[in-house]
Amino acid sequence: MNDGPHPLLLVRHGQTALNAEGRLRGLANPPLDETGIAEARAVADALASRGVVEVRSSPLDRAVTTARIIAERCGCAVETDSAFNDRDYGHWTGQVKQEVVAEFGSIDAAPGVEPLSRVLERAMRALDRLAGASDGAVCVVTHDAVIRPLLEAIDPASRTARVRTGSWSELLLEHGVWSVVQLDQEPIPGTA
Repeated sequence: MNDGPHPLLLVRHGQTALNAEGRLRGLANPPLDETGIAEARAVADALASRGVVEVRSSPLDRAVTTARIIAERCGCAVETDSAFNDRDYGHWTGQVKQEVVAEFGSIDAAPGVEPLSRVLERAMRALDRLAGASDGAVCVVTHDAVIRPLLEAIDPASRTARVRTGSWSELLLEHGVWSVVQLDQEPIPGTA
């Protein structure tokens, strides 16, 4: 292994029709739409120079498709990991997010929704397993409902950060402590 820590890049998958409509995706499995495919290609081009040697992905199609586009551009394989799966919204899956919030005050208060603490626990364990296991940057393609709690747990100041489709955030593990290096990075339009 090379000396020094390698970045872990948390990538949010490209857009789907459900994202565009403001609906809860959860374990639904919509494909990327045309915008989402373009976002995946742009993020792949942007990350190609980052030394990515490993790509992990949620097993849901929108993440796997994004991950495959990145992996192909970076010259590595994709491995799925259910620890990075989206939050389970139960029977609220497919509902308009703002309508659920209006009814219950928050997504967390809606009955049958996977507790955020469980999402964070499974995702953080998976991140810790990846730490230092590769000889280069690792890219994890996942969902906003996974990325947001991870970022907030690592750096509470990131609580209000945006996590747009096709964006990435960079983490670094040094001396056993994760830090957030960059938030919500997007390819510069016209350069991908």
